[in-house]
Amino acid sequence: MRIGMVCPYSFDVPGGVQFHVRDLAEHFRAQGHDVLVLAPSEEDESHPAWFTSCGRPVAVPYNGSVARLTFGPVTSARVGRWVDEGDFDLLHIHEPVTPSASVLALWAARLPVVATFHTSTLRSRAMHAANPLLRPSMEKINARIAVSEAARQTVLTHLKADAYVIPNGVDVAAFGSARRDPRFVGRPGRRTVAFLGRIDEPRKGLAILLAALAELDTSGSEVPHLFVAGPGDVAEAADSVPAALTDRVEFLGLVSEPDKAALLASVDAYIAPHTGGESFGIVLIEAMAAGAPVIASDLEAFCSVLGDTGAGVTFPVSEPAGLAERLRQVLGDDDLRARMSRAGRERAGDFDWESVAARIMAVYETVVEGVEAAPLAAESTGIVARVRRRAHKLGLGGGDA
Repeated sequence: MRIGMVCPYSFDVPGGVQFHVRDLAEHFRAQGHDVLVLAPSEEDESHPAWFTSCGRPVAVPYNGSVARLTFGPVTSARVGRWVDEGDFDLLHIHEPVTPSASVLALWAARLPVVATFHTSTLRSRAMHAANPLLRPSMEKINARIAVSEAARQTVLTHLKADAYVIPNGVDVAAFGSARRDPRFVGRPGRRTVAFLGRIDEPRKGLAILLAALAELDTSGSEVPHLFVAGPGDVAEAADSVPAALTDRVEFLGLVSEPDKAALLASVDAYIAPHTGGESFGIVLIEAMAAGAPVIASDLEAFCSVLGDTGAGVTFPVSEPAGLAERLRQVLGDDDLRARMSRAGRERAGDFDWESVAARIMAVYETVVEGVEAAPLAAESTGIVARVRRRAHKLGLGGGDA
């Protein structure tokens, strides 16, 4: 199958949507499918041959973060030309309501379209206000995928349409086989924990984690050594560390994928103190696959990823005292961490790309078959029902993750 994938966010910047598109494209290409990807990026030669830039990105505040998007007449012309000349069997558009390449690709589409919704924004005034403008183009979408139940509820609330729930995928084997790095390994009297995320983005919760560490006994060994990995202004973030913790917090900056896997495989726990705006929790799955016990805020998306498996523990959102108590509980109990690690590795298998990509391909095949047998504007609810029947026949589980 010849597939065109569109990502609205800059491919130069690490992010969950970008990684999802990249990994899905590589997985399908390895299976023999012809996959091309379009997204904003700086026009250099560092991207693979199957990637095309549709314009240089611009930083725009979006969904509680800063997204790097591209738009305008030049971008629109590039997107339209890429879609028209691609000779695709199907177009897979990610975040189709994001004002960037995705919206432009949807406007240009004259072929079967699958759309994946990654965002959870139930109270988005912008999406509500834009709904009348978006509705005509939304009708071009033949099947909708949501990466979580929270993202599905966003689609239902704002677009009055249903979506088939398929989670993000993870290369479980890559994280599961990562070797421990002596730099990050904890020991009695010096436990280690990790935080991954944009350090200058408040909703990632680094400030909550630092406040929780400050509530521990800083005079003894109760405070773990914290490794902070992710993009952002390290100097500014370091200034926010309480004086009593300066020798317990180490900023690594942006790390490579192998180093990230080694970090997660080595620490005594992974901490996800996010305060909101999360529709999934892919880094939780990466941590579980690497064997790291997870301590996470009780966001709906995180609770869904962890499930009732014993792979992680949660604390109330934005409550440092609750996080501090969980740190004492997990870091002080070797047997508990061992049980959490085993449960996490097992849970991570549910999100392996082999299973996730097979479910997405089932959507593709159902859409293409449906379009060949019926008009392009076939009811999406019928598509969802057919996808669920196909997934059941393939033994890929139901529609919900």
